[in-house]
Amino acid sequence: MQAKSGDTLRTGFTTGACAAAATRAACRCLLSGTLLREIESILPNRQRVTFALHRCESDGVHATCSIIKDGGDDPDCTHGAEIVARVRLRREAEVSIYGGVGIATVTKPGLGLTVGEAAINPVPRQNIEEMVRLELEDSPYQGASVEISCPDGEERAKKTLNARLGLLGGISILGTTGVVLPYSTAAFIASVVQAIALAATEGLKDVVLTTGGRSEQYAMKLLPHLPESAFVQVGDYVGIALRNAVRQHMERVHIVAMMGKLSKMADGRMMTHASASEVNMDLLARLAEEIGTPAVQVAAIRDANTARHVLELCQEYGLNDMPNLICSRAREVCERFARHPLDIRVTMVDFHGAVLGTHLQQKDTGT
Repeated sequence: MQAKSGDTLRTGFTTGACAAAATRAACRCLLSGTLLREIESILPNRQRVTFALHRCESDGVHATCSIIKDGGDDPDCTHGAEIVARVRLRREAEVSIYGGVGIATVTKPGLGLTVGEAAINPVPRQNIEEMVRLELEDSPYQGASVEISCPDGEERAKKTLNARLGLLGGISILGTTGVVLPYSTAAFIASVVQAIALAATEGLKDVVLTTGGRSEQYAMKLLPHLPESAFVQVGDYVGIALRNAVRQHMERVHIVAMMGKLSKMADGRMMTHASASEVNMDLLARLAEEIGTPAVQVAAIRDANTARHVLELCQEYGLNDMPNLICSRAREVCERFARHPLDIRVTMVDFHGAVLGTHLQQKDTGT
């Protein structure tokens, strides 16, 4: 079930991947009338993986299957958790997905999830439904009720920021690819340094810094004229990447990221991991004041739950200049940090890759 990364580090799998696989196993168990020991599942990144089942039970109406989550060499608080799917098949075409014991309930806005629902993120929901529909092909059933749970999820969640974000009662079901990449600070930083050096060796004068796989995909669409080697996933280490871009005599650095990371950069944070720095809501409120936002709206921004929540409020209030201002401030901070005349270009994208703002638009206004 595990894959090697390099010589020593193993990849792992997300809670979402485990939930989808357990759901598929439960569906197959009900359709076949057979208890299973393992199940092959298709991850969101289209990789096929066989998961060992920890539990497989059925009373003919409901089936319950579970998988022990293995985070590989990036263990977090959900490493070793039992992710359980309890399924009942339906004649109706709807696939309903609920959270059970140990799965958090969303109580605050700004997380891209509906308040009052279980904290099962969109990609895992899609993956769970896909696995259900694959199993139900050529069967008399068209849908299912799926309950995802984690017996000790509430206890595990105490080691996370869930409660602060308004995710109460357990863990979240997460994952955009299904895979957890092994995390070693030294190894990751070395890979960033190496990637920028490689771009320089190839004679490139532009390097594109992104904070993850999704932002890199979006950046590649925005800058199609640049070769793949120009794109470097820097994770939380934008500061280290900037200094190495200077060392490698780059002329232009493009930064493509989302609201949360750019808000931290605008606040002077060159290390943007959630555990190392939080989004400064006071800063975002002050920026809103700078563009003439009414006091009641400024107060709402100051009290927002997440950077994403701030973005939603800005869109609701028509504060279209806020993303540009954040990009402009992030650029100013990066220029000071680089201590070198780099041409730094900053673009904010949303969760679907649409451009929300750039420093150029803010610069043109004379701000």
